[in-house]
Order: sequence, then C-alpha cells, then structure tokens
Amino acid sequence: MTKFDEATQAIRVDETTYDVCLDPGYSIGGPLNGGYLMAVILRAVVDASAHEHPVTTSAQFLRAARPGPARVRLERIKTGRTAEMTRATLVQDGQAFIETLVTTATLTAGAVPDWTDGPSAAMPPVERCVKLPDPRPESNMTLNAQVDMVFDPPTVGWLDGTPTGRPESRAYFRMAEPQDPDPFVLAFAVDALPPVVFSAGARGWAPTVDLTWHLRALPAPGWLTVLGSGRMIGDGWFDEDVEVWDSAGRLVAQSRQLARVGRG
Repeated sequence: MTKFDEATQAIRVDETTYDVCLDPGYSIGGPLNGGYLMAVILRAVVDASAHEHPVTTSAQFLRAARPGPARVRLERIKTGRTAEMTRATLVQDGQAFIETLVTTATLTAGAVPDWTDGPSAAMPPVERCVKLPDPRPESNMTLNAQVDMVFDPPTVGWLDGTPTGRPESRAYFRMAEPQDPDPFVLAFAVDALPPVVFSAGARGWAPTVDLTWHLRALPAPGWLTVLGSGRMIGDGWFDEDVEVWDSAGRLVAQSRQLARVGRG
C-alpha cells in the first residue's frame, strides 16, 4: 500500500457508512485539495459497489474540509447490470462538506478506443519542463510534496510576473512515491494543476464550487499529461476544463469545474 493509498483509505462501518481520515499532506494552504477528497469518497463508493471503476463523478463542494476524522455516507440510487449510481456525502462533525453523485461500471484494461480526438495542446518533452519552487513552510502548502509535476514553462510565467494572459496550465504528473496511476490517482490529477486563472493574471485561493469528471480509460503506467484551459472568466467566476492523457497516448480522464476567482 502506497502513502496515497493510505491517505485515501476508507474503512467500512456498515453498508452505507465508511470511516476515513483526511490527510494533512494534501493541503493547499489550509483547505484540502478537492481531487484528493474525491479520491477518498470514491474509495468508499467503489468498495460498496458491484462494479470496479468510478466512470463519472459530479461533486458539489459545500465547505472546505479540514484534516482529521470524517465519514462517507452512501445512498444507492440505482443498481444495474452494467452500471450503478450512488449518492455519497463526505461528513465532518455532523455537517456535509461534499455531496457527490457517482456512477460505477467496469472498464476493460488496455481497451482501444473506436475513435478519439488528439490532445487540445502540445507539450514539450519532460526534460524541457520546469518544477514549481518549493513553497514557504509557513504557507501550509503540503500538496507539492505528494506529487512530481513538471510544467510547460509559459504556463507558469505568472510566478515571475509574466502570465500568458490566457487561462491555461499544462504539466506532466505522477505521484512522488512510485505508483502506477489508477482511477483514484486520476481523480486527484484532474484537480492538481494550479488554477488556470493564474496564467490569466489572477492570484489567491480559487475555491471549487462544482466539479464533474469522467474516467474514460484505465491508464497505462508512466507519466500522465494534464492539460488545463478555461473558456470564460467573469463576475468573480471561472471555468476550468482538464484532459488527462496517459503514457500510451490515450485520453483517460476529462473534467470541468466552476470555481470562484481568488482574492488577493
């Protein structure tokens, strides 16, 4: 079991309840990363399901969850031969923090798509990409230590005051501890990029309100390519679309989220 597996572990209490412990290592300056929290919820959903994989997840982020004990409460909505639908709620101190609707199914490893479009943007080779600088200890940004990410240089120009002016972020992604990617790693990866509005000139915490992601295929071992972009920033809101491609050149995950533009 890897550190990520331990950090997302869900322990069955009964048919509809799982105990979890939210790991402080996935903090983004105080709040916990939304992709990590989805992975925690999905561990419980998949364990309780007759199907192996979370093919679609829609999450509403009601409050910023904090490290420590929590529970995942499940309500099975529909059970079918090829898919199952579950409502899953992350609860701390009797309050709902994240509400999700999850559809599980069973995908085939190594399946070849009948048709697929190519990536929305090209990436330079890994060796020409750059890492983000280590965060200051007082920032409480512990997430960076859990992942190995290298970025397409123009999309992190905001670090030195030269943002591209477009909402975009692109990186190669893998866990810091050696681990082949799986659906739970993909749930984390779709929300692991810096907010795309940073490259458009915005800064500050940009809390996700709604995030939906789809598992399109089971990923091959190796680096994941994560491509983020936005279509509109306005009235304090922005959207973010993410594609995740595996080392075999297959689209393995897609997401869209709506978030608030950060302040400060």
